Amino acid sequence: MAEQKTEVRESIDDWQTLMFLYNAAIKEVRTKLDIMRDEFQFIYSYNPIEYVKSRIKTAESIVKKLERYGYESTIENMVKYVNDIAGVRVVCSFTSDIYRLAEMIGKQREISVLYVKDYMKHPKQSGYRSFHMMLEVSVQTSKGVIPTKVELQIRTIAMDFWASLEHKIYYKFEGEAPDYISQDLQACAKIVANLDEKMLSLNEAISKLEAEREQI
Repeated sequence: MAEQKTEVRESIDDWQTLMFLYNAAIKEVRTKLDIMRDEFQFIYSYNPIEYVKSRIKTAESIVKKLERYGYESTIENMVKYVNDIAGVRVVCSFTSDIYRLAEMIGKQREISVLYVKDYMKHPKQSGYRSFHMMLEVSVQTSKGVIPTKVELQIRTIAMDFWASLEHKIYYKFEGEAPDYISQDLQACAKIVANLDEKMLSLNEAISKLEAEREQI
């Protein structure tokens, strides 16, 4: 019995350590984003970031994902096979801001970009659009630097609106929505893409007018 308690305690300690690392990595990424936002405001009098959200995947969600992949629910497998335990979402004003921010994040010394998934240029079949970056963040601890993964998603307000509602709708159907629902969501995704394109065009036109006025 005493041995079982020791094993449980060690497991809890490992889980707590893991959660500490992921929380620390999220803080590192959010701090970098805050500095970028302040720099943009200072240099260009413009803020490309509307808001930032972050989350740690629940234990239940992590275990379900491992089961789907066919792996045992161990700390080692969580770290190795579940890349989105720590997630940060950046919501921008315009599509042009997305690639600009992605480029700046890729130049950060304490962050390595493991890979990117550009669902802007290659949307999912559902219509989902966003820009994903798998980051490896250097977390400084008393035992040294520990590389920790964080999934970063960058999208516009319109994309975030669509993705949030799409997630809620599919959650109600437990992922098995009727075909007509999926088709309507795809149609809405196209409307969102057209809206983003139109808003970017309007912003560029306004910027051009402002530049012309300054020259007068």
